[in-house]
Order: sequence, then C-alpha cells, then structure tokens
Amino acid sequence: MPEGASQAPTLADLGEWELIERLGAFAPPGQFADDAALLAGHGQQALVVNSDVLVEGIHFSEATTAAADVGWRAAAANLSDLAAMGSRKVLGLTVALVAPATTPWAWVEGVYQGLSAALECYGGTLLGGDCSGGDQRLLAITALGQLGDQGPIRRRDGRAGDALVSTGAHGLSRLGLAALLQEAPAPGTPDWRQAAPTLLERALQAHRRPRPRLDVVEALASCQPAGCPWRVAGTDSSDGLAAALKALARGSGCDALLEHRLLPLDPEMAALAGAETWCLSGGEDFELVLALDPAWAQRLIQSLPGTHRIGSLSPGSGLLRWAGSRSPLEDAAEGFTHFH
Repeated sequence: MPEGASQAPTLADLGEWELIERLGAFAPPGQFADDAALLAGHGQQALVVNSDVLVEGIHFSEATTAAADVGWRAAAANLSDLAAMGSRKVLGLTVALVAPATTPWAWVEGVYQGLSAALECYGGTLLGGDCSGGDQRLLAITALGQLGDQGPIRRRDGRAGDALVSTGAHGLSRLGLAALLQEAPAPGTPDWRQAAPTLLERALQAHRRPRPRLDVVEALASCQPAGCPWRVAGTDSSDGLAAALKALARGSGCDALLEHRLLPLDPEMAALAGAETWCLSGGEDFELVLALDPAWAQRLIQSLPGTHRIGSLSPGSGLLRWAGSRSPLEDAAEGFTHFH
C-alpha cells in the first residue's frame, strides 16, 4: 500500500456536503450549486433536470413503506427539486430499477402504480428507463420539467435583508417514521406515543405521501409586487430545515438568522417535548425554504395557506444562527446524511 494511503478520507469522513463540492470540480463552476440543473431552451423555456436515487435500507424499507408509497415518494422527491428550481410544468420521469431476481412482480407493479399516481396528480408522463438485477432494491430517477416565464429559483440569489419563508410545517415526516418503526424515544426527541391520533394521522401521511410544492412557484408569480424584479432564492427541505437554511446562507454569501418563536411546527406537534429537534433536522418534509424581498414574502404568506416567515438573511459568511446569537447551529445544520 502506498505511503499515506490509509489516511485517504472515506465518504463517511467527507460527508455529503464535502462530497458534492469535490464532485463539482468535474463540472462547470456552480453546476452543482442548486437542487437541479437548468438547460437553456432553443425557442422555448429552459428545461429543469434532476436525478435522485432511492435505496432500500436508506430511503425505504418494507417495514415502513408499501410499494405504492415507495413509487410516490420517489416521484415526489424529484418533483420537489423541480419546484425548488422554479419549474411550473412537469414533463416526465425516467426510472432505472435495480432489484434482486427474487423480488416479487407485485412489489414492482406497486412501485410503478405509485409513480403513475404522482404523475397523474402533478403532471408529466413515464418516459422510459432501464432495469437490472442487483443485490439491493434501488430506484434511480431523472425528472424533467419546464421553467416558468418568470425565471429560475436559485440558492445564490438571496440578499441580506431578505425574509426567510417556509411553505409548511417541518418534523411531521420524521414523527411518522418514528411511529412506523415503533421507535423508543431518544433523549431530546419527541415521543410519538404521546402524539394525538389526529397528529399521528397527519404525520403518517406526510411520510408516506409527501407533496412536492409545485404550487408555490405559481403562487410566487401571481403575488409578485409590481416593479419588483424576479429574484427568489430557494431550496427544498428534504434533508431537513436547518440544512436547507444553511444551503441558502452558503449559496447567497449571507448568514441565515432563524427566529426561535417562528419555527414552522404543526401546532399539535409543537406540544410534544423535543419537537424542535425534528423540526430542524428530521428531514423528508419536502417543503420549500425561500429567501425573498420582505414585501413579496408578506404577499406570499397571505396568498398561500401554511406559509410562514421564519427569519431573515443578514451579512455574513454562510452560517445558520439563532436571531440574536453569534453561535452557529452546526449540529442541527447537518441534517440527513446518506453516508454514515
């Protein structure tokens, strides 16, 4: 073994953020900086292209997710990234399926029924794909969308003074997963057994059938103030609210100031001890987190139910902080990671 080879970092050592930054060196500058890629159209609106992978044991399991829900979640994860880039129209999906030869056809059929149900709801068609045998079930999806006339939403477009907005509550999906797994509560996290039946029902729905927020793009366009240029920074919160806010802060060269009293928690979930933890870092809520002009943000909040202001951008260096504090929320900002 060459000298020093044992010191080479693993993917677990790097973490997802560092891995993406290193991979970005193989692409044009900034190409990996957003939720999806933009391809300039020739005589038409730009295309939005996104790829996502769902792996059994990491993103789903038979213990928690029926086959149709696997398909729905796979579609929703990709469509959420299209929405986060400003896509107003879904064109379709390609799907690559890897599965052991012993996989029942009924499971595969259920997955594609879930994919089809999501496309029927949000638009687009199943465009094709590939399939292969393998030791583990895996879905690799590429989604294609069309950018609206207004322009893109990008992480780098935030400015100091912008309002930070969340399009919905956070933490519900993680609560639903805990209930499905029958998790024993860990210190500092909610006890799902203390949740009211109505809350658990919403949490299970949030985990099994998340909603990609394509409606937000249309609402942004419809309430844009006269004379206010299109400048919206945004990302989806699939890896957690804190991770999304840090991505906006880093992309825009600002600090994200989160106001504790404005945390986007479901009112019933807010009553559970430790709910703040899953609100910040639970992940898989698939809401949009936006930074935009305060007057525009107020219009959006009034026109789109469930949308809340949660903080603001300030001059800084890409940190996530509580408003009024100088200390970064480093632990919460880690969010979900694919490499443990």
